[in-house]
Amino acid sequence: MAAAAAAAVGGPQPPQPELPAPGLALDKAATAAHLKAALSRPDNRAGAEELQALLERVLSAERPLAAAADGEEAAAAGGGGGPGAAEEEALEWCKCLLAGGGGYDEFCAAVRAYDPAALCGLVWTANFVAYRCRTCGISPCMSLCAECFHQGDHTGHDFNMFRSQAGGACDCGDSNVMRESGFCKRHQIKSSSNIPCVPKDLLMMSEFVLPRFIFCLIQYLREGYNEPAADVPSEKDLNKVLQLLEPQISFLEDLTKMGGAMRSVLTQVLTNQQNYKDLTSGLGENACAKKSHEKYLIALKSSGLTYPEDKLVYGLQEPSAGTSTLAVQGFAGATGTLGQLDSSDEEDQDGSQGLGKRKRVKLSSSTKDQSIMDVLKHKSFLEELLFWTIKYEFPQKMVTFLLNMLPDQEYKVAFTKTFVQHYAFIMKTLKKSHESDTMSNRIVHISVQLFSNEELARQVTEECQLLDIMVTVLLYMMESCLIKSELQDEENSLHVVVNCGEALLKNNTYWPLVSDFINILSHQSVAKRFLEDHGLLVTWMNFVSFFQGMNLNKRELNEHVEFESQTYYAAFAAELEACAQPMWGLLSHCKVRETQEYTRNVVRYCLEALQDWFDAINFVDEPAPNQVTFHLPLHRYYAMFLSKAVKCQELDLDSVLPDQEMLMKLMIHPLQIQASLAEIHSNMWVRNGLQIKGQAMTYVQSHFCNSMIDPDIYLLQVCASRLDPDYFISSVFERFKVVDLLTMASQHQNTVLDAEHERSMLEGALTFLVILLSLRLHLGMSDDEILRAEMVAQLCMNDRTHSSLLDLIPENPNPKSGIIPGSYSFESVLSAVADFKAPVFEPGGSMQQGMYTPKAEVWDQEFDPVMVILRTVYRRDVQSAMDRYTAFLKQSGKFPGNPWPPYKKRTPLHPSYKGLMRLLHCKTLHIVLFTLLYKILMDHQNLSEHVLCMVLYLIELGLENSAEEESDEEASVCGPERCHDSWFPGSNLVSNMRHFINYVRVRVPETAPEVKRDSPASTSSDSLSSLHNSGTAQVFSLVAERRKKFQEIINRSSSEANQVVRPKTSNKWSAPGSAPQLTTAILEIKESILSLLIKLHHKLSGKQNSYYPPWLDDIEILIQPEIPKYNHGDGITAVERILLKAALQSRMNKRIIEEICRKVTPPVPPKKITAAEKKTLDKEERRQKARERQQKLLAEFASRQKSFMETAMDVDSPENDIPMEIATAEPQVSEAVYDCVICGQSGPSSEDRPTGLVVLLQASSVLGQCRDNIEPKKLPITEEEQIYPWDTCAAVHDVRLSLLQRYFKDSSCLLAVSIGWEGGVYVQTCGHTLHIDCHKSYMESLRNDQVLQGFSVDKGEFTCPLCRQFANSVLPCYPGSNVESNLWQRPSNKSIQDLIKEVEELQGRPGAFPSETNLSKEMESVMKDIKNTTQKKYRDYSKTPGSPDNDFLFMYSVARTNLELELIHRGGNLCSGGASTAGKRSCLNQLFHVLALHMRLYSIDSEYNPWRKLTQLVEEMNSQQGNEEQQPEVPILYHDVTSLLLIQILMMPQPLRKDHFTCIVKVLFTLLYTQALVALSVKCSEEDRLAWKHTGALKKNACDAEKSYEVLLSFVISELSKGKLYHEEGTQECAMVSPIAWSPESMEKYLQDFCLPFLRITSLLQHHLFGEDLPSCQEEEEFSVLSSCLGLLPTFYQTEHPFISASCLDWPVPAFDIISQWCFEINSFTERHAEQGKALLIQESRWKLPHLLQLPENYNTIFQYYHRKTCSVCTKVPKDPAVCLVCGTFVCLKGLCCKQQSYCECVLHSQNCGAGTGIFLLINASVIIIIRGHRFCLWGSVYLDAHGEEDRDLRRGKPLYICKERYKVLEQQWISHTFDHINKRWGPHYNGL
Repeated sequence: MAAAAAAAVGGPQPPQPELPAPGLALDKAATAAHLKAALSRPDNRAGAEELQALLERVLSAERPLAAAADGEEAAAAGGGGGPGAAEEEALEWCKCLLAGGGGYDEFCAAVRAYDPAALCGLVWTANFVAYRCRTCGISPCMSLCAECFHQGDHTGHDFNMFRSQAGGACDCGDSNVMRESGFCKRHQIKSSSNIPCVPKDLLMMSEFVLPRFIFCLIQYLREGYNEPAADVPSEKDLNKVLQLLEPQISFLEDLTKMGGAMRSVLTQVLTNQQNYKDLTSGLGENACAKKSHEKYLIALKSSGLTYPEDKLVYGLQEPSAGTSTLAVQGFAGATGTLGQLDSSDEEDQDGSQGLGKRKRVKLSSSTKDQSIMDVLKHKSFLEELLFWTIKYEFPQKMVTFLLNMLPDQEYKVAFTKTFVQHYAFIMKTLKKSHESDTMSNRIVHISVQLFSNEELARQVTEECQLLDIMVTVLLYMMESCLIKSELQDEENSLHVVVNCGEALLKNNTYWPLVSDFINILSHQSVAKRFLEDHGLLVTWMNFVSFFQGMNLNKRELNEHVEFESQTYYAAFAAELEACAQPMWGLLSHCKVRETQEYTRNVVRYCLEALQDWFDAINFVDEPAPNQVTFHLPLHRYYAMFLSKAVKCQELDLDSVLPDQEMLMKLMIHPLQIQASLAEIHSNMWVRNGLQIKGQAMTYVQSHFCNSMIDPDIYLLQVCASRLDPDYFISSVFERFKVVDLLTMASQHQNTVLDAEHERSMLEGALTFLVILLSLRLHLGMSDDEILRAEMVAQLCMNDRTHSSLLDLIPENPNPKSGIIPGSYSFESVLSAVADFKAPVFEPGGSMQQGMYTPKAEVWDQEFDPVMVILRTVYRRDVQSAMDRYTAFLKQSGKFPGNPWPPYKKRTPLHPSYKGLMRLLHCKTLHIVLFTLLYKILMDHQNLSEHVLCMVLYLIELGLENSAEEESDEEASVCGPERCHDSWFPGSNLVSNMRHFINYVRVRVPETAPEVKRDSPASTSSDSLSSLHNSGTAQVFSLVAERRKKFQEIINRSSSEANQVVRPKTSNKWSAPGSAPQLTTAILEIKESILSLLIKLHHKLSGKQNSYYPPWLDDIEILIQPEIPKYNHGDGITAVERILLKAALQSRMNKRIIEEICRKVTPPVPPKKITAAEKKTLDKEERRQKARERQQKLLAEFASRQKSFMETAMDVDSPENDIPMEIATAEPQVSEAVYDCVICGQSGPSSEDRPTGLVVLLQASSVLGQCRDNIEPKKLPITEEEQIYPWDTCAAVHDVRLSLLQRYFKDSSCLLAVSIGWEGGVYVQTCGHTLHIDCHKSYMESLRNDQVLQGFSVDKGEFTCPLCRQFANSVLPCYPGSNVESNLWQRPSNKSIQDLIKEVEELQGRPGAFPSETNLSKEMESVMKDIKNTTQKKYRDYSKTPGSPDNDFLFMYSVARTNLELELIHRGGNLCSGGASTAGKRSCLNQLFHVLALHMRLYSIDSEYNPWRKLTQLVEEMNSQQGNEEQQPEVPILYHDVTSLLLIQILMMPQPLRKDHFTCIVKVLFTLLYTQALVALSVKCSEEDRLAWKHTGALKKNACDAEKSYEVLLSFVISELSKGKLYHEEGTQECAMVSPIAWSPESMEKYLQDFCLPFLRITSLLQHHLFGEDLPSCQEEEEFSVLSSCLGLLPTFYQTEHPFISASCLDWPVPAFDIISQWCFEINSFTERHAEQGKALLIQESRWKLPHLLQLPENYNTIFQYYHRKTCSVCTKVPKDPAVCLVCGTFVCLKGLCCKQQSYCECVLHSQNCGAGTGIFLLINASVIIIIRGHRFCLWGSVYLDAHGEEDRDLRRGKPLYICKERYKVLEQQWISHTFDHINKRWGPHYNGL
């Protein structure tokens, strides 16, 4: 190395004559070998110089790049091979030199052999799929690549798969980050021991070449960089340079992948300071090097960085003693100079000067900070490389290279230090960047690798002052967006807050910084340093105070705000991320007693910051009205550290609490938030828009609540426990603005609140007090108890899925805190409080998820309404919890009525907070409770059941928490107390309950009823009042008194402060002048709390004397007071429970209760009702009645609707299905009557006003998916498994048709088969009918409807007006009776021969289209619709396009498709019988009429009518062979019999007669049977054939020879033997021959199976045409039952002996003659084409039902194979891969690569594979998407996790397992074509999927 370095410096290089330049290019390898040898000599000086010269030339800086970067034109014109050629050449040289003459690939392999890779270190970029195992991870950032994860053993661990957002690296093998047990097989072995030492000469060349190469790269970067102009972002230019450098950086990246040996060489090169100094100093005479050095200095300068020429390196080595003064001075200075803030706020384009100016506004210019922000000196390649990486905004390639080096430990340390050194610069660049999102991700990608390692983090914290840097940089970042705070004192406020509207906050630009900060605070050693460093804590508190009071809301009082600002998102995110998460990080290190000191430090500086804040906003004692901020991070820091101190560190609370005055200030703002919440919910802030509701909801939402509302309430609890209770209570009611309401008078004036808000604000105040007094989250509950309470609260609101529970339960928001969601305690608590409800499937219903629901005992004992109220984001959830509670009580029989929220016993208070209970025992509260009870009893306005409920709750809380020492001697009440406020004698609730209050003086408006009533008795009242002078106090004066008294205590010292305060307090109560005058009146009350409660009991129960003390009957009650009957119930129960508790607490109370009950209570004085009140009462009563009426109506309506739904909507209930309009009951011929669902009239369908059925036409390829093997196809999950479609029904039929078309006449071929297996048209109806003219006007109205529908009216789509089922056409009903009952009731006795003739004649009559009636027009238009439903390629099979044969084929195939599909819906056979499953839904009858009408237009030339061939013998057999040149007709045995049936029937005039139908079936059966025999003969072996030929021939002359299959078979064989059909029996045929010997039974079975499909279709057809029911039967007797049902079996047939299919034959002409005629056609064909002739005879008739592909059990198998699979078109991995579940094709969703004529691949595939219906599994989302025509919908997922939940988009990444029931439902919907009806959320896809 030294030699190389020396050579680099050693003056001008001597010329090298022996290597002429051209030779260089020719033989790189030889040169390299020569140099390597030279360098290997002991004296390698000459070799070194030679190499340097070569490199100098090859890697010279004067390259096209400079031109390329400066001007684009130059690059374009770049001479020679363009800019790329020289680059390529240079790289080639480098590779050659590194390899030292050998091959580069061998060199790579050699180096890899020395790789001691104990670490994986695979680096990935965003969107990569990685794994995280919490069981194995030490750091929560731990991640593994898929390969390491699957090779390690993580069974039973808590792991998940995730998509990397910022990129990352695999930690396998790194024991700092994960436990070794989780390492994969490759990285388990500590392999360094057995890896041999690297031979010196292997990497020798690398050590010489790489420094020059890297320097050359740096020069490139220097030259390419131009400072962006002020206005244009220079992204373009930078990207250009980077593109040119791509090969170089990739080369470096490849080097890092060679393993440890090469990495250590690179580390040496990158960190060697001498090398750097020599190469880059820009000394020497090389002009180019000089220029590049200058550019470097310019870049430094323009970045606002100085290049210190003096020897002071970074400036970070200064002693850190001066730190604590640093920020304090800064802020003292800052406040004075705020004025400058705005002026220097232009963006940092002017470099350092702008920064300097703004910084000085905030921070003292202490050298330390300046150096952190502004000084950089580079001393190695690594440092400058990082500098340029930052300048170029972190190009992905560079980042990957820098990270790939991390497995090298030495590099890791050096790089981390370099990163820290550049930290400030990185953040400056980030702030200015235009692509801050991408850049943030790349920064975190790097930093998370460095800072997650505790050892490393500790090292840089100690050596490079990482914490100082981070905090300073954070401060610097936030300072750029500070504004003056308007909280409290707008004019004189000195406080500054961040402006949430700034991009920095709005776009979350600060998150990389905060994320790093949180990350390093998660390490104990680092956090300790932070908590010990007072200077840092001061700075940090100053930082936090920037957020204190941000996003201030001011209540709009007049107009609605014009523009709703959405800044609150930014504000909440900022507080959570920048303040709360670091706080939780610090808290996690304050868990034990030894850490008390840390807490004291934090609390101390937090209080100082709070004091500064109060001073800065000029706060005295009253908050400014009508403003609220939800952001008080300083309060929350203080609260959380207090809580931790008491809970974990056993600190004495009082030692960390400030004085009373500070406590009073501290409680003001959190209390203001609680009051504002009530105001917002009372709609008092409605003019501020929706966003204020959003803030109130976010404040309590699960991710925020434990950093926001919980600390606030805790802080208020602490204040309440230490302040005077009377002061606290009165402050609460004052904040909630309801003081004026708390008067005994029936009327009052509230100067600060409108009447309509009073009730909800009073409820708010009382609810707040209940929460404050009963919440124990920070007052003594253990973590598990808290978790349980949270979980119960969430489950009581609603049943929850596992993941939503995890999400809703406030976890510690700092992810590094070690409390893991899904941790052991979570699962164990969950199983203790909840039952799992597995997902349910109602067919056609919504997909249920697995839910958890509370156990019964939880409802019984643990339901806690207070916790529910605290945690509900929406108020409706509270109601939902109460409804569920009510339902539970009804169901379990515990309480029938409407219960009140139950009272729940609380966990005991921690001793430090005992003072909180004094609130319950203060007179102010007792007066309030007394007043409210009285007002409720007297029915004053604005009181609700909720108020009473809360009042009783507070009384009960007081009784539960009463001081124990209450004695029964009442004499000891101290005298002086008495005179002050004689409402109550003492402060204990137990004794105050029985205290009678006789008279009260109230201030009332003159209009109030009290004034008039009391005037005559003034004398008596005077004398009374003199007696009871002290007893006439009144609440309010008392509140004012309390405040005055307290103010005096506090301000005793500073009298001037008192002056400030007084006017504020007094003017509070002065009523505005407009109000009527107040006068004083005296009310006679004579009640105590106990007597009020008893009267209340009477009032609630509506009976006099309803309360009877229970202990009089059962003295036991007083001994064991826990009586279950009092646990649940309504107000009456609550009152009884309270009275019982009061009696238990003191004997006096017990006695007084008994006394009160003994006096027969006089009736409650009837209230004097004023006219106005009467009016409101009447109104209320009327409203109540109206409500009841409405309820009744609704209930009636609902039951009607339900019964309608039951009749109209049973998708899957074959039983109890009465066909709707089919009147089969009456035998007499009646015209069918239809109801129109639009106009409501009923009547027959007529020619001029036809009625139609609402139908949905859709193309379907379901039939084509039938296969012939039972084994379902599996979805391919490896490269080997592929699905080939040639065994599907569609493929087989296609092959058959094209084969026929090759050899036979086209028109004849098109009559021999059916199409529609793919793209056939399926017609279905909901069974409702409408007039066609009504339908037209309905469509018009839909067209004009502006509402966005889920369907397209222009395509004729609509929803049925009655049942809202999706439809797109109307099928006209043919006039006449619905079922041709008359025609089949009298069977004719004509012979079959006569019938055959009739049929032929009827078919011969040409069908003229009926005259132009409305009906015929509609028929024509519906036929058009049917044609347009499917694509042209599924309709045109003729060789001559547009031939009428095409239409003919298409029409009868539509009938075929619908019959076949119905058969499939019935399960593939007719064993179940009964009416059609579709019942009233079948529209086949109407469809047949439409088809027949159109088919009759094409009369088949009688010559070609197959009917002839079936029923007549042709005289001249040989006549056909005359015309050789013309293609022959299709032989009749090749015809598809079912198609023939449909052709024959549709060619008949409608309505068809039953006997004609039977005749056609009989004739066709003979053909079918013959086909079966022929197929059988072809299938069996030569010797079998001979045997049968023989046996059959013997029986030929028997009487029933025509009905014996043996005879017929032998005849067929002998006939066909005349041709060449059996001859070609080569070896390949043997495969088809089944090895089994044919027994008579198996032959019979074969024949029956061959004929069954025809019989099934025919029976269905008969059922629809003639309305006959289908008989049900066993599977084995299906053949006989169907044949007798069709009239094939003679009626006298006995079924004792085994059934023989041949007995159904009824030959119209002698069997042997016609068979030989048919066989002759075959023979003449097989003369030439024996092979094809044979293939056409063997038809596969037994198709299995269609199925979707079978999916693997575990989703991971699919995911791992498909998410990396490349697209077949562009060979890239698609962004959204999907796979078709019908045929297994891999497609790109939305992929542009596979787009064809504006159709994306999924849409195209759905048309080709499913004729417009596609079912795709989206690989990256585990969701199934359905495409139907031009619409699509998300169907849901068939993979669920262990808790029965979907994981859409794989967000949670938990293992997923197939849910077979769901998959069945999906398949069912596919087969039954009900996607459109069952799935509701459809949207158009615009061909973009």
